Amino acid sequence: MTDTTRSDDRLIVALDLPDALSGLAMAERLGDAVSFYKIGLGMLTGGGLALANELKDEHGKRIFLDLKLFDIGATVEAAVRGLSRFDLDFLTVHGDPTVVAAAAQAKGSMKILAVTVLTSLDRSDLDAALIVPGDIPDLVAARAARAFEAGADGVIASPQEAALIRALPQAEGRLIVTPGVRPEGAAMGDQKRVTTPRAAVDAGADHIVVGRPIHATDDPAAAARAILADLRA
Repeated sequence: MTDTTRSDDRLIVALDLPDALSGLAMAERLGDAVSFYKIGLGMLTGGGLALANELKDEHGKRIFLDLKLFDIGATVEAAVRGLSRFDLDFLTVHGDPTVVAAAAQAKGSMKILAVTVLTSLDRSDLDAALIVPGDIPDLVAARAARAFEAGADGVIASPQEAALIRALPQAEGRLIVTPGVRPEGAAMGDQKRVTTPRAAVDAGADHIVVGRPIHATDDPAAAARAILADLRA
């Protein structure tokens, strides 16, 4: 049955749960409070694509497939072309220009979002991975600009870098989607560069992604509505 009551789709709830059955149960608990869901790599082998289709086709939800694709251009293009048949809304790829350009060739109606620097990483993590020196905000902004030039519809970035990206000339008309968002008082979990929902949107984010602070509570729908109230304040 189609959900005709559309909530504020600036909030994307991450269904970081073990399988499609638990994801569907959570979506049913959230009901009309949430209209946009993220399904990631962790659920892919647990029926993630089937869940994406069910939430989209039977419940009228928007879907963000977070796979962070990274491979040679021909392989990325083939994978994106296959995924485009599912009529999903957002798909992530790594922000390397060759990867973004390949994805943009095959995206269909999906929006391609380029990952800049994962929000679970800090400068010491980048040093260990032999990433070029520099402050993370500067690296994120540079990667975002190159991704936009390569054809990305938007980027994934920490809310701490959203304002820098929004100020880029290349960012006009493009999306900024921010994970690493935590309501006041919520545990940081594995995120290292975080801020509150309201601060993320004020900094220029079009969508925020929130997972555990919603689905790990006793009343997920109430938690989602509280975040939405913060966004609308």
